Amino acid sequence: MSKKPAWVVDKERGRKAEAKETVWLFGLHAVRDALLNPAREKLRLIVTRNALDKLEDAVATAGIEPELVDARNFTAPLDEGSVHQGAAMEVKPLNWGKLADVAISGAGAPLVVLLDRVTDPHNAGAVLRSAEVFGARAVIAPRHHSAPETGALAKTASGALERQPYLRVTNLAEAMTELKDMGFFLIGLDGEAEVTLAEALAGAGTRPIGLVMGAEGPGLREKTRETCDMIARIPFVGEFGSLNVSNAAAVSLYAASTR
Repeated sequence: MSKKPAWVVDKERGRKAEAKETVWLFGLHAVRDALLNPAREKLRLIVTRNALDKLEDAVATAGIEPELVDARNFTAPLDEGSVHQGAAMEVKPLNWGKLADVAISGAGAPLVVLLDRVTDPHNAGAVLRSAEVFGARAVIAPRHHSAPETGALAKTASGALERQPYLRVTNLAEAMTELKDMGFFLIGLDGEAEVTLAEALAGAGTRPIGLVMGAEGPGLREKTRETCDMIARIPFVGEFGSLNVSNAAAVSLYAASTR
């Protein structure tokens, strides 16, 4: 019997690990939205009496049996300091399907956001929230070296995680090339670029837009930058002209959605 190649073994291990992966969501808002999401596979719900009173309708809709605990002995395995408000739920990560299906025929405007190694869950959650507000079809990030689906991300996203596709891809540059083949015009954001975002959007004409954001500090990686159609900046008036990635995403999404 022939031995399987190493890459096949690694892929199988990855699939097994994904099948076992679960996420603990916390906070009344995040838990409520997950309870009301029929696409979300729900495993365990741990709540205090006070939280259950506030979530009673959503719990009934979801059809899940809650585990009641005392507020002074909240047993959910959350990181210390998590503001859970008496509610936590173990769930399976959402599966949004293939990039091509979401980008071509997904809901919303022909607009996506790509995050290049944005690892802070609060930044990624805020980007998801802005993407939902401005009608983007997806937020796309590499599977490794990016913010995974966590309770902290969900809480910052304020419910958007349940409704806004968050696609984790194996290789960001390959996903960008796939988007370009679909007709997307990819604009990388860099504060020192010569072209303004407005000029880049005008140059895109009526083509679908992909806004590519780098992590704070390192910015866009070289391969990511090379794969963009254009590099642009958000112009600023004051001497200090730096926005964090979530604010830059919100401004860029607004500009792209109103062009």
